[in-house]
Amino acid sequence: MTEKSDGAWYVISVAAERAEVHEQTLRHYERLGLISPARKGSSPHSPRLYSERDIERVMQIRRLMRDLGVNLAGVEAILHMKDRMEEMQEQLQTEILLLREQHATETRRLKDIIERLQRGSSS
Repeated sequence: MTEKSDGAWYVISVAAERAEVHEQTLRHYERLGLISPARKGSSPHSPRLYSERDIERVMQIRRLMRDLGVNLAGVEAILHMKDRMEEMQEQLQTEILLLREQHATETRRLKDIIERLQRGSSS
């Protein structure tokens, strides 16, 4: 997932400690596309920076594997579905906001028409 949250950012050693995994585990998850840490610079060799969201995702991966016995391929499928559901939910929320704005605009337009008609008939 490429979306990054605002807030604290951690270098790999701190992120690994916070997620209770080895640094190589974070690198491995990145290679698999399970996490997408930011980079401090534009070079692929720039230090990785992990957000709270990245760390929570690593902890979620570990829980799926440990508590449910899901392998990494299964974790990848589950997280992909979860990411897609979140994207769809965001799209739905955006569409709902747009429809509410359109509804409010149309309601104002109709009220204006009704007021004009009422003024015209009372004259």
